[in-house]
Amino acid sequence: MATLSSTSCRSYATPLSPSSSSSSSSSHAPPPPSIYGHHHRRIALSSIPKRFCSAKVSSRFRGKCFTSAIHMQDGAVAPALVKNETPFKELTEGLVSATSSEETKVAAEFLNNNGSTVSITVVGASGDLAKKKIFPALFALYYEDCLPEHFTIFGYARTKMTDEELRNMISRTLTCRIDKRENCGEKMDQFLKRCFYHSGQYDSQDNFVQLDKKLKEHEGGRVSNRLFYLSIPPNIFIEAVRCASLSASSGNGWTRVIVEKPFGRDSESSAALTKALKQYLEEDQIFRIDHYLGKELVENLSVLRFSNLIFEPLWSRQYIRNVQLIFSEDFGTEGRGGYFDHYGIIRDIMQNHLLQMLALFAMETPVSLDAEDIRNEKVKVLRSMRPLSLEDVVVGQYKSHTKGGITYPAYTDDNTVPKDSLTPTFAAAALFIDNARWDGVPFLMKAGKALHNKMTEIRVQFRHVPGNLYNRNIGTDLDQATNELVIRVQPDEAIYLKINNKVPGLGMRLDRSNLNLHYAARYSKEIPDAYERLLLDAIEGERRLFIRSDELDAAWSLFTPVLNELEEKKMIPEYYPHGSRGPVGAHYLAARYKVRWGDLGMEQ
Repeated sequence: MATLSSTSCRSYATPLSPSSSSSSSSSHAPPPPSIYGHHHRRIALSSIPKRFCSAKVSSRFRGKCFTSAIHMQDGAVAPALVKNETPFKELTEGLVSATSSEETKVAAEFLNNNGSTVSITVVGASGDLAKKKIFPALFALYYEDCLPEHFTIFGYARTKMTDEELRNMISRTLTCRIDKRENCGEKMDQFLKRCFYHSGQYDSQDNFVQLDKKLKEHEGGRVSNRLFYLSIPPNIFIEAVRCASLSASSGNGWTRVIVEKPFGRDSESSAALTKALKQYLEEDQIFRIDHYLGKELVENLSVLRFSNLIFEPLWSRQYIRNVQLIFSEDFGTEGRGGYFDHYGIIRDIMQNHLLQMLALFAMETPVSLDAEDIRNEKVKVLRSMRPLSLEDVVVGQYKSHTKGGITYPAYTDDNTVPKDSLTPTFAAAALFIDNARWDGVPFLMKAGKALHNKMTEIRVQFRHVPGNLYNRNIGTDLDQATNELVIRVQPDEAIYLKINNKVPGLGMRLDRSNLNLHYAARYSKEIPDAYERLLLDAIEGERRLFIRSDELDAAWSLFTPVLNELEEKKMIPEYYPHGSRGPVGAHYLAARYKVRWGDLGMEQ
């Protein structure tokens, strides 16, 4: 089977060679082909003879998203696909021998045949995540012509609902791109006609058998590729995967499963979850999603570093004094306290979102943009990190606070939270990477709820200029005003570099100025939601932004000891007012390493 990927959505063409797989760690070598797992390869169009790249190749695909890279699914070819083996082999193995226009036509027909379809099943379709994020993201992909011609979307949940009721429910959350509003209603109607619903229990094979029958009806005898998105609580992951795998997997295409965090709550439970999933799925079928990896500025990290000569030479202990990863929300748990109290801010934010950003920031140059090459480098960073000690962690919990005549509730005022809860809603930590590039550089993390603003950013503070000429003359301590690179992930995405600059005039006075790339001002196009990018990747089989099992193991090994110690010792969190900048202890932690948090009192 072959599908084409998007130039506007994403194309990561890499040479088709053994090196792409051999670069992976041996423990993650591709498993033998199975009916559930199909190994994914990509061919750069530059490697395909021009005579094979005629307009016919894309003439029957919808829109611009299927014109740049060819995605091959090799292995596990069912008997029904035998009739296509000849052109498949000609395309993947014998391109150089194709010379006639007839052969070109055959290949184009093969690429554009109507013999395959994608069925996307949102398990837990009646939940908030599905309504607010997953269905709108799928519609955005459809709106931008990024989905294949033949696709079907099914909602699956315990709630009794008809197809029409599902469509009415999700239609209230769908929005169109601001630059194409003229055909919004038409597109929405077309999309909703592709959406269907099946009610069933998550642990019932019979219900999934019925779902399978409905999927087959809509697939119409085509090669079926199936994507299951588990938007359900983690305690029912395994039963849902078991039923989907045994009763609703594709018989002749690929089957993939997107799993939402949390991936366990410590090393032991995470390993147990992975082991249970692998009873029914191969590793390359499991797409562990961390939506922060789909954010535009996070994806731009490697581009910023590896494609700009001015940054790569500075990306080391020689020039960087510290790195800060900051996450803050200006609201509390707001009814989610029951879920949050079981995990806390360290598990909810730091162990996944912030640590993943740290790994992308600090990794060595990968061999290629292949998913395994990138994930290998991330794992090396995580395995090089020093075990986190309790002395390098500060935890806090927000308390009630009155401001401007309005009283804001404490964390324990949430009816779903125990009154004596010690669960942290704020945490700060100092982490270190013990390798040649980053030895001695503190990576400071902090994350909190009910703080003074909503912001996620990476701040890179550079070392002071040796023997700086202007310290004495100007009376300004430039050691405290060193260059700083700020990558604002959200909101109001931006990248800016703080520099010292002379104020115009006859005197010699310096101030700090920003060299600013403000995305809203620079780019007119709306930034896609992270779920759009990640869903498209899962459909295409691109695993670069998804978490591999050994990544997960390494991440949990860093945080599990200190989490256990916090709970065993029943550490009382430092209380901070709702809407403040967080516990004072976070400032002492930074000061211990001669660091000042960059988001405090700085111009934004």
